[in-house]
Amino acid sequence: MSTPSKDLSYFEGNIIPAQNAKLSIQTHALQYGTSVFGGIRGYYNSDKKNLYVFRIKDHFKRLINSTKIMQLQFTKSPAELEEITIELLKQCGYHQNVYVRPIIYTSSLQLSPRFHDVPTEIGIYVLKLNDYLDTENGLTTCISSWRRIDDTTIPTMSKTSGGYVNSALAKSEAIQNGFDEAIFLDSKGLVSEGSAENIFIVRNGKIITPSLESSILEGITRRTIFELAKELGIDYEERSIARSELYIADEIFFSGTGVQVAWVKSVDKRIIADGKIGPISKKLQDLYFNVVKGNNQKFMHWLTPIY
Repeated sequence: MSTPSKDLSYFEGNIIPAQNAKLSIQTHALQYGTSVFGGIRGYYNSDKKNLYVFRIKDHFKRLINSTKIMQLQFTKSPAELEEITIELLKQCGYHQNVYVRPIIYTSSLQLSPRFHDVPTEIGIYVLKLNDYLDTENGLTTCISSWRRIDDTTIPTMSKTSGGYVNSALAKSEAIQNGFDEAIFLDSKGLVSEGSAENIFIVRNGKIITPSLESSILEGITRRTIFELAKELGIDYEERSIARSELYIADEIFFSGTGVQVAWVKSVDKRIIADGKIGPISKKLQDLYFNVVKGNNQKFMHWLTPIY
């Protein structure tokens, strides 16, 4: 009989019961959104009886880069954060898919919105999580009336908590209007990304995704798609994408830690191609899930086993 899992978090330097990881209502980050965060997935392989964390080094490197962009005072290295997270997951003892959320936040109890000269802490919690969005049946999407924040407004290469108000507005608008997800345009009216995921289109056998100039997050799953496309012999390109190009795409799919690889069935009530998952989306999705679950030896260097 397996040992029951424990609901634990890393908080103020210790691994403690998650219910005890609490902040004061006066916490600086709560008042001003002055925190940065990450999202990391772990996939449980029942045949190998192991939990594999996907690209943990890359995630913590990006998290530390976020602190640099936002001037957060933080001294722990990506390697230290990786070690803490591995120990946390071992102590949790989950034998199922999980989602790990590290958040570095301004921890003082003071007024004045700023990043510099404010002490920080890190908290890490773990959730049991399978699919965040439907990856099988195709997503219905709409172009959001909200524009994606510009990198000169809030740096879009940093996962800054306050910036996700933008995402929340777009997501709520989409769902309240009967869609599964929103698609942002940037300040120039070009395609940017989903509410919390990168977007790809397929045209004439090539996958195309907006470049960094379109105020996107430089997604780790996005980079993974590039590598998997190379493995499958599929060409890819980073460039500007016009709104109308979405309507005539051969295929569309989202990528991200939360969404994983999920195909899009329609945009603004326009069915994409024949309304079924396209061959390139299907190949990439199948390979992605094969890789993250530890069933492809070539990409095992992306995985960190917990047990």
